[in-house]
Amino acid sequence: MHELVFIYEKLYRFFGPQNWWPGDTPFEVAVGAILTQNTNWSNVESAMLNLKNRNLLSPSTMHGLSASKLATLIKPAGYFNVKARRLKSFLEFLIEAYGGSMENMAREGMLQCREKLLRVNGIGPETADSILLYALQKPIFVIDAYTKRVLSRHEIMEQEKSYAEFQALFHASLPGDVNLFNEYHALFVRVGKTFCKKKNPICGSCPLREIGGQAKRDETTRYPELTPVP
Repeated sequence: MHELVFIYEKLYRFFGPQNWWPGDTPFEVAVGAILTQNTNWSNVESAMLNLKNRNLLSPSTMHGLSASKLATLIKPAGYFNVKARRLKSFLEFLIEAYGGSMENMAREGMLQCREKLLRVNGIGPETADSILLYALQKPIFVIDAYTKRVLSRHEIMEQEKSYAEFQALFHASLPGDVNLFNEYHALFVRVGKTFCKKKNPICGSCPLREIGGQAKRDETTRYPELTPVP
């Protein structure tokens, strides 16, 4: 069994399904992917609620807003002036390339669509791949800080490796399945927030404690049995 498959099974048995990504429509998911840059999801939810309560969560309606008005509405998400400009750039792209339709975008091949997304101001690989996977249901693995941290701490891949190298590891090791990639990425976020924290990680009760480097360093320590989180 490949190590990545083993990790997935350990995390899934421990945490259960995560049911990502929040959003009622593909467009909402895409907006959320841009807003969540450098902030947490609770802040994004507040910004999304501002837009939803005013019936602004559609490409044409949001496109009609000025950048300053949009920035005011998304203020809870932080970096609101920057993110307003990025949203406006995405909206211009969506309207010009796909007639404002996420369904039209979804019909395009994954790699061609990704290449176009990466040319949009403010959209990097993680945001582009989040849109592809979660909004457009394309089989591409999203790499984030949690994924890099977990794999590097367990000596599966060095933290300094590039986004593309981390992603290639998943694509080479796992079947290209949208549901699997969706669930696995969400599980990395869950274990990263719960146990594999940036500071003061909780290694002793982590479901991955037996794997790789951390297990080697802690092999003389006795741990209680794992207990799944409800």
